[in-house]
Amino acid sequence: MRTTPILQFGTSRFLQAHADLFLSQAMEAGQDVGPITVVQSSGNPARAKRLGALIGSYPVRIEGLKDGQRQQETIAVQSVARALSTERDWVKIVRIFVNEAQIVLSNTGDAGFAPNARDSALQFDQAMSYPAKLTQLLRLRFAAGAAPIQIMPMELIADNGTVLKHRVMQLAEQDPVEFLNYLDRDVVWVNSLVDRIVSQPIEPAGAVAEPYALWAIEDQPGITLPCDHPSVQVVPSLGEIEALKLFILNLGHTFLADRWLRARGSQDIFVRNLVQDTTELTSLKDVLNNEVRPAFVAAGLEDQFDPYVDTTIERFSNPFLDHRIADISQNHSQKVTRRIAAMLDWAKAQGDHSIKPILTEIVAYNKETV
Repeated sequence: MRTTPILQFGTSRFLQAHADLFLSQAMEAGQDVGPITVVQSSGNPARAKRLGALIGSYPVRIEGLKDGQRQQETIAVQSVARALSTERDWVKIVRIFVNEAQIVLSNTGDAGFAPNARDSALQFDQAMSYPAKLTQLLRLRFAAGAAPIQIMPMELIADNGTVLKHRVMQLAEQDPVEFLNYLDRDVVWVNSLVDRIVSQPIEPAGAVAEPYALWAIEDQPGITLPCDHPSVQVVPSLGEIEALKLFILNLGHTFLADRWLRARGSQDIFVRNLVQDTTELTSLKDVLNNEVRPAFVAAGLEDQFDPYVDTTIERFSNPFLDHRIADISQNHSQKVTRRIAAMLDWAKAQGDHSIKPILTEIVAYNKETV
């Protein structure tokens, strides 16, 4: 068995069509990266069948629009050399983490990050959260005198690397100061932001995804890129990319959902149906250009704003993606707060005090209907 310098916690279809695919393409291009050991950390028996099917080769079908042209291709992903489960393979995982791993990826979701009553146990327990399992592994690597390691969470949490480091430091607060110094000095905790719509699984392993993909990695001293790939970007700060995604793409989704809920909320339609409607598309473009754009101009992000809007509209128009507006409208009032009300506050913080009647009315309306 080849050594696997990348250890990945999580088997989601997102990872299959994102990091695993990028690494596979980099390996095929001759880059000295990978392969990957994938670890199922949840113990979910429904996903157990997926593990074995990840090894060797699995398909990712890319479907959508890119630069106005329809794109349909199937890519064979061949970056996974080994697949294990924390529930049954903990001893093997410890060996790989201590002796082989150079980079650790994770996408365990909110459930995987959530604190657990067993997190403070001195010995490994399957019920532990992902941060607690990682703490156990880091203790063992430190005790073995192993080399530094890079931790790259991909969960959709702002400052995800910083958050994970803080949680691990909390769990290790009673450990010797030497271990705490190791966590702070020899472990590189990386903040990143990932984006790709992965619409459905292919059984037993594989996925269907849109052409657009992004893995934005915040620069810091000592960082190592997992691979060289067009979708992997190193940026000085994630703040700009987070603002673009939250206040254009996510806000756009919530704006369309708000209009749909008020006008015809019982009709089951897709996002692409709305942007094919001239009235709906014009309304979306008007609010983005007239009410959102001034904030990005004030923030000095005008050059990034216009192409990002074009890409967003193209993603919304994906003829292959069955993205239901009813799904987007779930937890609508909370999304209005996080995406639209937050944009209004952000705009003022950038020095943009222009009136925004449509977005202001949406926030007020949803406050009244909560």
